[in-house]
Amino acid sequence: EVQLVESGGGLVQPGGSLRLSCAASGFQFSSYDMNWVRQAPGKGLEWVSTIVWGGGSTSYADSVKGRFTISRDNVKNTLYLQMNSLKPEDTAVYYCALNSGARGQGTQVTVSS
Repeated sequence: EVQLVESGGGLVQPGGSLRLSCAASGFQFSSYDMNWVRQAPGKGLEWVSTIVWGGGSTSYADSVKGRFTISRDNVKNTLYLQMNSLKPEDTAVYYCALNSGARGQGTQVTVSS
């Protein structure tokens, strides 16, 4: 059974940083591309970033490019999202997700002064 457990969210001031983690189990993590997606209040899911299975290629939504960094540790079966220079519009529930659509329960990120 695929399990994805996100952590690391919280309340941060504009301009601050957070690092999200996603612990994966129930599948061969190192063989799968992984994604971060987010859902802001009252809005649909928004793709944020993707990292290929080996970690050698990444891609980002224009809204986060230059501020967020996705990475992975295939030994620890963990996905990360380093978020810097956070803005109020980054407020959302953040999910790690497989291309199949499976995702975890999410972690809340709130950017507010």
